[in-house]
Amino acid sequence: MLETLGEANTVAFFGLLGGIALGLAARVGRFCTLGAIEDALYGGDDRRLRMWGIAIGVAIIGTHLAISVDLFESGETAYLNLVWNPLATIIGGLLFGYGMALSGNCGYGALARLGGGDLRSFVIVLVMGLSAYFVMSGPLAHARVWLFPVETDATSSQGFSQFFSTVGVSPLVTGLVAGGALLLLSLSKADMRSSPLYIFWGAVVGLAIVSGWLGTSWVAEVGFEAEPIETHTFAAPIGDTIFYSMTASGNALSFSVGSVVGVVLGAALGSYSKGHFRWEACEDPRELRRQILGAAFMGPGAILAIGCSVGQGISAFSVLAYSAPVAFAAIFAGAMLGLKQLITGFAPAE
Repeated sequence: MLETLGEANTVAFFGLLGGIALGLAARVGRFCTLGAIEDALYGGDDRRLRMWGIAIGVAIIGTHLAISVDLFESGETAYLNLVWNPLATIIGGLLFGYGMALSGNCGYGALARLGGGDLRSFVIVLVMGLSAYFVMSGPLAHARVWLFPVETDATSSQGFSQFFSTVGVSPLVTGLVAGGALLLLSLSKADMRSSPLYIFWGAVVGLAIVSGWLGTSWVAEVGFEAEPIETHTFAAPIGDTIFYSMTASGNALSFSVGSVVGVVLGAALGSYSKGHFRWEACEDPRELRRQILGAAFMGPGAILAIGCSVGQGISAFSVLAYSAPVAFAAIFAGAMLGLKQLITGFAPAE
């Protein structure tokens, strides 16, 4: 494959395949971060939140199985190779979650809606990608580094598997216990066990995350170029895709571009298969203004947290990074705040 496609195109191909699976999960399986939180808080239905738990559990088990047979070196990932900054994770997670509520979906969800014909999501995607780059490498990059210094090549453990391995517990045991516990917890209610489609699509999402680790790790090992080991996340990669679309003649494809395009393509296929595809636009300028503001919060929030609801909420969880549960809790709290503002307001009840 490497001889035929080349290394950059190969990792983009792996990103495309995983992205298609994620797009199908969003449109056919109704896998959605904000939707899961909203259902649990206001709909009395926590099945989609448990679906998220299944995705995390499968991703943890699959990733640690890969680590145990030397198919993947987790220490080379950004989630474990960088020194964790708890303050940046909390602030970034809160910003992302609040922006997600204002926008009506996260970056991954916006891509999936775009694949279903929602042109409002096109605006969200553009603003989120540009705002992420604005903070990551644009005018505010120096301020970000000054406020939240980034240290690379961490010498101490940055994840639970790394920590427990120092006291004699293998990463495989840690991964199986953590992932198995999440799966048991997610399947502990009868209504979830009687929802096979939710279980199936949750597992598909988890396996898509594992496929990204395996694909990029394989290319990094057998190829000659310095390809990063990564998997799906949807903040900076949206900016990467925008940048590539403007500089393709002098730039190479990447896993990020394949992943973003794959989600849109998979969502489009899922929408057509269900008969749900239709073009939609925003009829209320106030709604669009709110969504743009939310997207402008999500981009910088994801950069500070080093991941979005998928990047930290599943991908970082899959390697059991310390940052993952903290970022997930901060995103949840930010989304709760945003939903409360939109649904009930902040005024005290009379």
